[in-house]
Amino acid sequence: MAHQPKPLDQQIIVITGATSGIGLATARAAAKAGARLVLAARSEKDLRAVAEQLENAGAHVTTVAADVAKPADVARIAEAARSHFGGFDTWVNNAGVGIFGRIEDGNSEDHHRLFETNFWGIVNGSLEAIKHLKAHGGALINLGSVVSDVAIPMQGMYSASKHAVKGFTDALRIELEHEGAPVTVTLIKPASIDTPFNKNVRNYTDHELQLPPPVYAPEEVAHAILHAATHPVRDIYVGGGGKAMSVANKLAPGVMDWISAKAIVGQEKSDKPAGNPAGGLQQPGLGGHAHSDYPGHVVQTSYYTRTSMSPLLAGALAAAGLAVASALITGNFSWGKLKDAGIRVKESGPTKPAPAPEKAPQPAATATGQVLPQDPKEPAIPQTPPA
Repeated sequence: MAHQPKPLDQQIIVITGATSGIGLATARAAAKAGARLVLAARSEKDLRAVAEQLENAGAHVTTVAADVAKPADVARIAEAARSHFGGFDTWVNNAGVGIFGRIEDGNSEDHHRLFETNFWGIVNGSLEAIKHLKAHGGALINLGSVVSDVAIPMQGMYSASKHAVKGFTDALRIELEHEGAPVTVTLIKPASIDTPFNKNVRNYTDHELQLPPPVYAPEEVAHAILHAATHPVRDIYVGGGGKAMSVANKLAPGVMDWISAKAIVGQEKSDKPAGNPAGGLQQPGLGGHAHSDYPGHVVQTSYYTRTSMSPLLAGALAAAGLAVASALITGNFSWGKLKDAGIRVKESGPTKPAPAPEKAPQPAATATGQVLPQDPKEPAIPQTPPA
């Protein structure tokens, strides 16, 4: 049975991990679009603050303090959606935690806790969600990562959990398609995203985590999630850099291993000391912030992602690519023939030297040493955990 998604302003959307990073950015974007929201996270305090902010802007919100690793807590999220709004149309499994450090430096307690949240949390949420969605139709959206495809050093257990998320999500999608359930299942695969993930990871090193570039804004992930809520799609890569890594790993896995070993380890360590080594693994982390304080350039819009979500544009670009490839192979390439085919081509004379790139502005700091986030609506990001 085909599922016909409702417009966002007619949807009830459940979001886990809704008080920070991608979850918070998605809650804000969904509220702005007119959706009614069921928000879940471990911190009751942070949930109240986020709900108040959204309700002051006119949104309809209910919250549930819940640990997605516990099936009973996840069941309470679904019950809150039914009791407040009569059900839900889209369920977003976003809650996640991380570990930064060598695998052998970890311990079984931390490793198990990471899987309980990142993998079993998505399993618990998915199985609870489809009880309702199979009867009423809707969308299930799970947050994977580019590391669902490409493992990276110093985040080995996180990479393993996201590989597991991909395997589970793909298998569940196939089973639902086999039985004809009116449920769309989408896996979102973000690249490096400027969220407080770097401050909330369990950190075994002396340095704060810094995600390797290119780094994208969390609002771009939120845009992809809400697109999946209204357009049936199998998966979405957020960030062309992540897609390139995935393709390269499939074509030349040994080369990608070598690059990761030689380059990525160094890129992941910032100049800052680890401010909160415990992070948010075993307890709620830093909430109320969608952004972090990445010192370099943050890409606000991924043109690759936007193109991939537009079938007409993606098809046109693919056709143009095939035409160019065919012409190059046969030795029959010319700019004039591209024009004849209806492809716009801008020809220019000798190129001028490119201007020197502007230096990305560094995050401003307050007198107390707190870093001001890029979004002026958010409070300053503390560099050490509150007392």
